Amino acid sequence: MKSSIWRRLIFFGEKQPEAKTLDVKERRFEPLSRRWFIHSARTALAAVLSLYAARALRLPEAYWAAVSTIVVMQSTLGAAFEISEKTFIGTALGCGLAMLLARYFETNGIVFGAAVFGVGLLCSILRLDKSAYQFAGITLTIVLLAAGNRPIWIVGVHRFIEVSAGIAVGLMFTALWPEAERPQILPSSRCAGHVDT
Repeated sequence: MKSSIWRRLIFFGEKQPEAKTLDVKERRFEPLSRRWFIHSARTALAAVLSLYAARALRLPEAYWAAVSTIVVMQSTLGAAFEISEKTFIGTALGCGLAMLLARYFETNGIVFGAAVFGVGLLCSILRLDKSAYQFAGITLTIVLLAAGNRPIWIVGVHRFIEVSAGIAVGLMFTALWPEAERPQILPSSRCAGHVDT
């Protein structure tokens, strides 16, 4: 009798007495399911924690903290620091440029397009990569175009704090609950289903 997916996930693939022996293909996918279950649980807990942290700070759009946490949680610890740095720098550039432009120009399509172009050039001058440019452009867009009746500098400061809170929670979770590394499959034994331990 086959055990259900939930039983395998909850009991982490423990062999049930009536379970048949898994062939090589089934064994290869079973840890993947368990890994995804744990990864999804880590990400969900971290996202909820960052949402509540941003709400505790009374930030108006606390969901940006959760979005930033989800971005950070998709990496291993070493990569999480790198993506966090790029997210932080990009967010700071986008917020700063949006607040500067709003002080001197009326927001319209031409100013917006010039700002996205300019932040790309600024990232190039600062020798940042396209990830930092991506976050700078997204933040610039949100701050410049979604302010509504609120002053842009307030929207910019809130966005920066929300994203920073999300990054902090994501890094904390990644450090305290690191994701298990995948075993490497040896090229010569790939067909036999052996894994390097």
